[in-house]
Amino acid sequence: MKIAILSNGPGNYSTRRLKEEAELRGHEVRVIKYRECYATIEKSNPEINYHGEKLKDFDAIIPRIAASYTRYGGAIARQFEMQGVFTTASSIAIARSRDKLRSMQLLARADVGIPKTVFSRGVTPDVDDLIESLGGTPVIIKLASGTHGNGVVLAETKKAAKSVLQAFYVMDDDGTNIMLQEFVEESAGTDIRVLVVGGKVVASMKRQSLDDDFRSNLHQGGEGVMVKLTDEERKIAQRAAKAMGLSVCGVDLMRSNRGPLVLEVNSSPGFQIEKVTGRNVALAIIEYIEQNANKSRRRDRVGA
Repeated sequence: MKIAILSNGPGNYSTRRLKEEAELRGHEVRVIKYRECYATIEKSNPEINYHGEKLKDFDAIIPRIAASYTRYGGAIARQFEMQGVFTTASSIAIARSRDKLRSMQLLARADVGIPKTVFSRGVTPDVDDLIESLGGTPVIIKLASGTHGNGVVLAETKKAAKSVLQAFYVMDDDGTNIMLQEFVEESAGTDIRVLVVGGKVVASMKRQSLDDDFRSNLHQGGEGVMVKLTDEERKIAQRAAKAMGLSVCGVDLMRSNRGPLVLEVNSSPGFQIEKVTGRNVALAIIEYIEQNANKSRRRDRVGA
């Protein structure tokens, strides 16, 4: 098959691993810097141009879209979809996963456990009520657009919470979308990353902060170790992936006294989990493409 990896470049570890595994299985692979593509849109002719070349005849794409390029990268992925190319993550699912509020709403609707969450437009006169609705302080305050643990603050008092909200609010003249979440003390500084491919869990690891930071994200200096999931955690991760419409994703969850709670579903998870667990995530994704891209083409022929 002819596979395109939409990425910021071939130097990225996850991109390298995908390319290696695909080529080992005899596929033709190209790494496409989606930021350098442009789309030509006209009736019945969805073109993608890249360095003076029209990109066509791909069997599948693997979108590895950075959060800061969600809209543009998603538009390029959508152009491939319009050509009938199979994708491991649809453009709409990518956009959905990057919208923290929409993600929480979809997960809650699918009966997936999440930390109790309040959404607000910057500073409001009801800050005390917002905090009390979460059971009081401490509370987690997040920018709705933050990634990799950035834009996330633990406010231990109401006064601190108000100060943080005010600081976030002045970052944008039009105000900033804010999420407040309950602080789950028993899981502070620890979470679990679960890799789901084609509805199946292929790898999992526990991430632990190395100091007193409440964030466990590896981008914030956290450490990953192998972990065995409970049956409930496995089912919750699978249900979360399905709720988000993502065939390939990383589900971040925490262990609480009332069961597993999903924090986020990542549409472009990193593959550092391979180094921790020894599981071949890249191969699982390539095998998923092999099993499903052909089915997609057959359906297209039947419907033609």
